[in-house]
Amino acid sequence: MTLTQLKYVIAIAQFGSVSLAARQLFVAQPSMTTAIMELEKEIDRTLFIRNSRGMKLTEEGMKFLGYAKQILRQMEMLEDRYARRDSRRYFAVSTQHYTFTASAFVELVRQYEGEDYEFSLLEERTGKIIENVKNLKSEIGILYLSRFNEVIIRKILKENNLYFSPLFMVKPHVFLFRGHPLAVKERISLAELEPFPCITFDQGEENSFYFSEEICSERESPKHIFVTDRAAVADFLMELSAYIITTGILPSYLHGRDIIARPLDVDEVITVGVIRHVNQRTSEIGHAFLALLEKAAEEAMQGKKT
Repeated sequence: MTLTQLKYVIAIAQFGSVSLAARQLFVAQPSMTTAIMELEKEIDRTLFIRNSRGMKLTEEGMKFLGYAKQILRQMEMLEDRYARRDSRRYFAVSTQHYTFTASAFVELVRQYEGEDYEFSLLEERTGKIIENVKNLKSEIGILYLSRFNEVIIRKILKENNLYFSPLFMVKPHVFLFRGHPLAVKERISLAELEPFPCITFDQGEENSFYFSEEICSERESPKHIFVTDRAAVADFLMELSAYIITTGILPSYLHGRDIIARPLDVDEVITVGVIRHVNQRTSEIGHAFLALLEKAAEEAMQGKKT
């Protein structure tokens, strides 16, 4: 089966006869007829009913036509992007739910606003972030390491030809509503959090403690709320006296919502960083994004913005 044969099937279906299709494609009619017969023999299916009025697709032929069009469309997309030297810029990053990442991404788009581009910011589960960078769907991934998960995550990264570069280190904090019973405390212990609902970003089928986006995930919590969308976090913090353990960088979507951060009283440090593939050269856009990411992280740490 060849792309040429697929093109012949589509043309014959469109024009209703071999002669018209051959004329449109500037192909000798006997060559097209032979190609279709060889295709039908190869797949052991009859694609066309031949009569005095021309060629009509069989039911099996109609199914085949749908697949043929999909394949040729994909081929056209490949040619547009590579063979014809697509002028668009391509870049993708996968990240845990950090808004300083979104800030850097916004600045990146502004830098390239005068050009054609296809950029992707994917807020993903930890396992999906690793998979995306492994498969080169994303050039850069953003996640954190801690004393608890570092050995496992580094092992997984190494097995997938990925490496981790740190961005910054912070002590874990608790986000909660300003009216929360624990908001008056300067530091909060894990024991004090026991009676309240704990918010956790769902990790799907890979809901391992080591893949958790929140530190101290290995402990048992009697009340748990799993989310996939960070926009819902603020409502749960305010309405349910819930809490979430994170970096302490107060994200912009919580500003003005009476959400505060309090240090968590644990002997632990969070190292937020980027992962990349050892066999992929960092692109010009990748370097630009990393510079913007470092700037956004620094400003977030200083409390200027996220």
